[in-house]
Amino acid sequence: MLSFDFLILLSGLGLAAVSVYLFATAIFSNNTDAEALAWASGDEPTRSKNALINLSRPLVHNFTLQHAGRVKSQSYRAKIRKKILTAGLGSEINEDEFIGLQILWGVMFPIGFVVMNFALQMGFPYFMALIISVIGLIFPHIYCGVSKGKRYTDVVADLPFFIDLMALSTEAGLDFMGSMQRIVDKAQGGVLAEELQLVLKDIKLGSSRKEALTRLAERLDIPEITSFVAVVRDAEETGASISQVLKDQSIQMRLERFVRAEKAGAKASQAMLIPMMFLVLPSVFIMVFAPVVLSFFYGGS
Repeated sequence: MLSFDFLILLSGLGLAAVSVYLFATAIFSNNTDAEALAWASGDEPTRSKNALINLSRPLVHNFTLQHAGRVKSQSYRAKIRKKILTAGLGSEINEDEFIGLQILWGVMFPIGFVVMNFALQMGFPYFMALIISVIGLIFPHIYCGVSKGKRYTDVVADLPFFIDLMALSTEAGLDFMGSMQRIVDKAQGGVLAEELQLVLKDIKLGSSRKEALTRLAERLDIPEITSFVAVVRDAEETGASISQVLKDQSIQMRLERFVRAEKAGAKASQAMLIPMMFLVLPSVFIMVFAPVVLSFFYGGS
């Protein structure tokens, strides 16, 4: 009967053989597939804000990008494309590199960990490979989620102010696109200003205002922006006064922000109950009743 150590040895040798095969395949095969390296801008990806992605990019392009192209599930790829788009990472990472990161950290790195753990007798429990695999598979999703959350906070904070300025500009005689251009020119960076700049660029390239605003809503995937785009499109179709529509939308946005602040305050007060019940109140009880208890037991001695 084969012993457990012998099975581990065979597994290690097999994994080592697979590693050699993948390395040789990466070296001698063509890793410059045009479709896999295609970016929305047609250029090389910009440097990512995440240090781990920058560190992983050479490994991904040399070892896992070719395997990422074999993932043919259109629904999964569409989901990844939407995640990247709404997170504003279209210039940093594409869907093939996203899948390549998952393969690198969710498959290859755990396999390498198991081989090294056995070969060098490091003594780590083997279930850590499963934990590393899970973390590696969800890491790109987490990064996209965090980036989308930051964009949401930035956009929601700037949106009422931007709409107010657009309303004032339209009342002063500018049209909708002129007011948007004026705001973009005066804005000091920010996610919303960059997205509005893309809207203006799309229109200059021949897209209609409706199409450009629809793409804005798709890129941000934020309810407030979707509502704003829907109102502006309705005003354009019905011929309503755009300045009045923008005023009403600004009031609505500020009311929604006030409601969100109230909800956040209510959640904060509820979250404070846990540390108060388990940390503050026990400390108060100890300070108040400890002298009484000590005097009860030792006061008469």
